[in-house]
Amino acid sequence: MRTKFIALSIVLILALTVSSCTVKVSQPATLPTLNVNGSAQVTLTPDIAYISVGVHTENADANEAVSGNTTQAQKVIDALIAMGIDAKDIRTSNFSISPQQQYDDKGKLTGVIFIVDNTVYVTLRDLTKIGDSLGAAVSAGANNIYGIQFDVADKTTALTSARKTAVGNARLQAEELAQAAGVKLGSVQNINYYNSYPVMAEGKGGGAMVDQAYSVPITPGQLTFTVDVNIVYAILTVK
Repeated sequence: MRTKFIALSIVLILALTVSSCTVKVSQPATLPTLNVNGSAQVTLTPDIAYISVGVHTENADANEAVSGNTTQAQKVIDALIAMGIDAKDIRTSNFSISPQQQYDDKGKLTGVIFIVDNTVYVTLRDLTKIGDSLGAAVSAGANNIYGIQFDVADKTTALTSARKTAVGNARLQAEELAQAAGVKLGSVQNINYYNSYPVMAEGKGGGAMVDQAYSVPITPGQLTFTVDVNIVYAILTVK
């Protein structure tokens, strides 16, 4: 009987020993990190432009306001097409009609006029014709022109190169900092990148119909695109 009790005690001790070992799981230490930023710029010449061209009319009669605006807007569209702009590059972006109450100098209501706006968004693929196209649009009846925006139709290759340069700049900074601090760089832990497009020229113009077409002076200049990256490296301590 005593022998059985001793054997049972030994089994219980072993079981407790195994159990206590299973709860002691070592956790890997978290590596310190180094956070750096890299940047690169690329300057390109625009080869495409976007512009909103509109017709604004007012009339005390709603039907006449819409009819007059429609006729005038169609003349503008026809003038743009005559300048060689493809019809698919002319898209209606806004059409609105709204009543506006009229008052005299004493604040008395004198009537209502109806305001109609029709705006088309135009893609200009030949920048050599942009001035003549705007002049033709105004001559045809356009009296609202909103912010010309210049862009580069295909900037994929340029931005790819800029991203590589930005990453290289970030890596160089990280290596310099690590050497100065007496540590080694580990693997990349995280990468974020941002494309910063240039602010486009914007504005709004208005005017009446003119009898003679003219060319509006337009200078596209150049556009600078910026790529920024943020990279987090692990830091390995030197033993």
